[in-house]
Amino acid sequence: MAAMSTPAITPTIVVVGHGMVGQRFLEALADRGVTERARVVVLCEEPRPAYDRVRLTSYFSGNTPEDLSMVEDGFLEKHGIELHLGDPAESIDTAGRTVTARSGATIAYDTLVLATGSYPFVPPVPGKDAEGCFVYRTIEDLLAIEEYAKTARVGAVVGGGLLGLEAAGALKGLGLETHIVEFAPRLMPVQVDDGGGAALLRTIENMGLAVHTGVGTQEVTAGENGAVNGMALSDGSVLATDLVVFSAGVRPRDQLARDAGLAVGERGGIVVDEQCRTSDPAVFAIGECALASDGRVYGLVAPGYEMAETAAAALEGEVSSFTGADLSTKLKLLGVDVASFGDAHGTAEGCLDVVYSDSRAGLYKKLVIGSDGTLLGGILVGDAEQYGTLRAFTGSKPPVSPEQLVLPAGAGAPVALGPAALPDDAVVCSCHNVTKGTIRGAVTEHSCTTVPEVKKCTKAGTGCGSCVKVLGQLVNAELEAAGVEVDKGLCGCFGQTRQELYEIVRALRITSYQELLDNHGREAARGTDGCEICKPAVGSVIASLAPTIGASGYVLEGEQAALQDTNDHFLANLQKNGSYSIVPRIPGGEITPEKLIVIGEVARDFGLYTKITGGQRIDLFGARVDQLPQIWGRLVDAGFESGHAYGKALRTVKSCVGQTWCRYGVQDSVRMAIDLELRYRGLRSPHKLKSAVSGCQRECAEAQSKDFGVIATANGWNLYVGGNGGATPRHADLLAQDLSDAELIRLIDRFLMFYIRTADRLERTSTWLERIEGGLDHVRDVVVHDSLGICAELESLMADHVAGYRDEWAETLNDPERLLRFVSFVNAPDVPDPTVKFVPERDQVKPDLPLLSIRPLGEALEDSLEGTAVR
Repeated sequence: MAAMSTPAITPTIVVVGHGMVGQRFLEALADRGVTERARVVVLCEEPRPAYDRVRLTSYFSGNTPEDLSMVEDGFLEKHGIELHLGDPAESIDTAGRTVTARSGATIAYDTLVLATGSYPFVPPVPGKDAEGCFVYRTIEDLLAIEEYAKTARVGAVVGGGLLGLEAAGALKGLGLETHIVEFAPRLMPVQVDDGGGAALLRTIENMGLAVHTGVGTQEVTAGENGAVNGMALSDGSVLATDLVVFSAGVRPRDQLARDAGLAVGERGGIVVDEQCRTSDPAVFAIGECALASDGRVYGLVAPGYEMAETAAAALEGEVSSFTGADLSTKLKLLGVDVASFGDAHGTAEGCLDVVYSDSRAGLYKKLVIGSDGTLLGGILVGDAEQYGTLRAFTGSKPPVSPEQLVLPAGAGAPVALGPAALPDDAVVCSCHNVTKGTIRGAVTEHSCTTVPEVKKCTKAGTGCGSCVKVLGQLVNAELEAAGVEVDKGLCGCFGQTRQELYEIVRALRITSYQELLDNHGREAARGTDGCEICKPAVGSVIASLAPTIGASGYVLEGEQAALQDTNDHFLANLQKNGSYSIVPRIPGGEITPEKLIVIGEVARDFGLYTKITGGQRIDLFGARVDQLPQIWGRLVDAGFESGHAYGKALRTVKSCVGQTWCRYGVQDSVRMAIDLELRYRGLRSPHKLKSAVSGCQRECAEAQSKDFGVIATANGWNLYVGGNGGATPRHADLLAQDLSDAELIRLIDRFLMFYIRTADRLERTSTWLERIEGGLDHVRDVVVHDSLGICAELESLMADHVAGYRDEWAETLNDPERLLRFVSFVNAPDVPDPTVKFVPERDQVKPDLPLLSIRPLGEALEDSLEGTAVR
């Protein structure tokens, strides 16, 4: 089609489909001013405008359709785009250039763009249409699954790919015993290899999901009522299940094109050329419905976006082509980071693999290296922190050895692949094909000074979001290189970092947030109430210094109460149905039978769900806020204290049984764990703190995955620091070895206080140790060798904390005024929250969550289409 610069008659562009790619095409038209010169009509099958299908599962965690919407408020109205919701195209007359919609409306077009996407593939097995069988593709699918799951106990997902694992996570979240059935020998067979699949399998099975790989579904069986009651698998086994979700891949939605006589691939997909034109020059196809010129159907959103840009450019006569796309992807599936990029499976001739695998930690990292040292691709499972940088280096030779790139922090020489190491032609944002050079240009040529400004200018970071961290590093590096001072302040209220605010509070003995804000905040913030970033951060600083500066150590005292995060407001963890959990401290995991009985009696009398944690404690779930004082009254009377599970403070010091009982133990690990937990209990810090003590080198307490961990030796204790076993696992580093009891405690005192003094807001010790200049060597110099001459001061601060410790719940129960806050309704203190309800499960209770509400379709349409021409 010729460029539309001088049309005699206003041309009409009809877009069939309004998914993520269809919306991106509309934005590309608007960016080029096409919507000002042409009538644009969109036929959409679903009852709502385009939404983020990549984040579909987040609907179960509370996101509404509006939260997932890809359409900015006023976008359609501003550009005069006519959106027909719930009215898909039924037929195309390519000779007459018309499209007929389900409503019967016939729309003439000059250009037709097919963005019909794909449909879920359901294996042709007997019983696939039984009641209780679903697919996982739209918000309506999720609503149907959620409703049916209320009466189900076991769910099975057919397919262990990206969407299958998302569906399995949703079923698990709905409280179902969940099974995953995957025909391939491993999970995510397209994205990861056998090693990555094994790491992923171990982690997912540890979450309580059952995985069946290397087997197919032969039949879905149903009872006399027609509802699903099981699945027959290809290995001869039978799986009892009440609900089945098919997530076995997708197929291009090309039937509309087939019926119109357009060329379609042998295995599906509308055939297009490099400009995304079909066999009819007036018709384009983009996204998952299209068979690209390289013979591939792309099921990822980033290639779809590129095709949308290419088609829009072709309409304007611009030189642009789509000949293939980067299939790199990074996702968090069931809480596990999984990423693959480039030639992940090593298909290039002569390539070599560099692999790091830790099955215990669920880590797998593989880099594919060419014979000349070029990085060709890779797979990351369990830790995808370096994905953005590694993907950008693909096709070039990294400045460090591959071995350094895969070794986890703490296990090898430190590697700093910052923004300066990336070449300008490195693609930072694959969703929108934005290079490092383009991002630099946004700063240097377009005067962008913040990440949001660069996002708006380049679209980088507005797709899947996996590049945002690297984007921020690039923006700051470019500003600093230009001599521009980068604002590293804590927030909009304070120009100082958390470390600088800590020093101000300590030196000037400031005990009030308001005093700190009014005297040391930014001019515009003085006299205001501050913000939700700095209030809890400053509250934590004041609490950690309270005994030294003369402030109250009680976090709900006066002004301090208003500074706390949600959990601290009621000294308990808020759960998903509005109830709270209770976690009494059990130092070292040691508990008497009498105390166990008390916990059991409390759980029974208040109907609480009981769970033993990985930190060797017992969690009690399901308390209403008004019940918290009653429950804690009984626990405190029995000798329990707050476990501080709700605060950024020490959580637990777990232990093995040690020398006392174990034939391998060389030191009394339980005694040491109890001593450490009682010493550091209630210590407020930038983030939570976890510890463990192992009685021998067999490491049963997993001390090397903790913020500070202790392992017994024949000569004393080894101290490890900076470990993390959470979403970004990190082995702790050895700080000192063969320490006596006194030496060990002295070094931990110093380490913790140095961390509290210098860490950023919400920064774990693992991240802090990697960020702080000089890393472990610097921390060792300061803490062990006293290179800064501050160790006596650090020890004094810890001594103040130990001497000033008071149990927060005991303090609360002893003050009637403090107890007044524990009500569901301030204006009706004796009325419990009626929405906090439970249903039985496995002889205990679980939250009775109402179905996520969705507004009536008519109301939703009225809001979304106000001011839009709808036919």
